[in-house]
Amino acid sequence: MSCSVEEFMKFGLIAGNGKFPFLVVAGARKQGASLSVVAIREETDKRIETVAERVVWVGIGQLGKMISFFKNEGVSKAIMAGQVKHVQIFSGALPDLRMVKMLWNLPQRNTDALIGGVASEMEKEGIELIDSTYFIQDQLAPEGVLTRRKLDETECGNVEYGLRVAHEIARLDLGQTIVVRAKACVAVEAMEGTDAVIKRAGELAKGKLTVVKVAKPNQDMRFDVPVVGVPTIEQMIKAGATCLCLTARKTLIFDREEMLELANRHKISIVAASGETISNNLA
Repeated sequence: MSCSVEEFMKFGLIAGNGKFPFLVVAGARKQGASLSVVAIREETDKRIETVAERVVWVGIGQLGKMISFFKNEGVSKAIMAGQVKHVQIFSGALPDLRMVKMLWNLPQRNTDALIGGVASEMEKEGIELIDSTYFIQDQLAPEGVLTRRKLDETECGNVEYGLRVAHEIARLDLGQTIVVRAKACVAVEAMEGTDAVIKRAGELAKGKLTVVKVAKPNQDMRFDVPVVGVPTIEQMIKAGATCLCLTARKTLIFDREEMLELANRHKISIVAASGETISNNLA
């Protein structure tokens, strides 16, 4: 009887908000992997305790406690899944000494720097932060048109323009999503998240909107991987958006069948592109 590598290895999960952590737990269980979970008090859904075997709750700034738990559990590889709102860093939460030292040494405090700092501290203790999609590769967006309706000529123009702008914004680590109308940028994501920026765009220029959500040019799949799902489409419907463009193979789609069915019902086109332009077969 053969055994997978996962059966001999203990994995850790740093669980943020949303469905992502639950999907990782389910994926790990399906592959027979042992998973110890650090739940973030300010973010993680309390139901994580009903699906995970071992859970410890920590505050947003308790880096030392998180690392100690993983070491005691014998964790050698850890996954970060689920959003931790950037504003939490500035919410007045009291960091422990290890977090204070890490923050003090950071040249800046954007997403990459903050999570990269956490990863470095973990690596000092022999804990490797790995690809957050490790157990759920099947939920990454394939390249192509994912809905029944393809893009029309106006949407193609919006996407081409939007991809250029969105990749630049992502390169600067400001956000992953922009909303375009008539080849003009209506709204840009900062700390508020995708659904919030779509809502804001709808308030500014409702109707005929195109949403472009991209991975960073050199996306680190260990963290901040783009995610879309049913709530994304629901917010697009409210805002009057007709098209969604994603980065293929680097964007997670949660509840794919339900999301695509909702998009098809409202004649929303969804396309996943692999670069900064869309090829003719995607339009």
